[in-house]
Amino acid sequence: MANILVVDDSKFMRKMLSDLLVTEEHRIVGEAENAMEATELYKQLKPDIVTLDIIMPEVGGTDAISALKEMVQMDPPAKVVVVSALGQQEVVDQFLEAGAMEYIAKPFQLCYITDAVERVLQSS
Repeated sequence: MANILVVDDSKFMRKMLSDLLVTEEHRIVGEAENAMEATELYKQLKPDIVTLDIIMPEVGGTDAISALKEMVQMDPPAKVVVVSALGQQEVVDQFLEAGAMEYIAKPFQLCYITDAVERVLQSS
């Protein structure tokens, strides 16, 4: 079981991810709709894993990558799974180099999320 912070601008997507992860016996400790809120909640909640969307209306991908870097800087073993509609290899590489452990392109099959979370948990 992991404590997970779900970050996505879409309330529907946050609910879908949360419901899926709860059925896998994980605990959702928080939800954020933008990168700034995600960083603050990460500091407060210290989750085991973060799912992070990178396209959010208040911020762009550069702010999402900044949030990822900040999480990794304050907590080097931070475990972040990026879940995004952007699947270009250049974008994927940027986020993996910044510290994301997994990158899942939307749309996705639900098992992609659960498998990624399990791989991240096993890597620690």
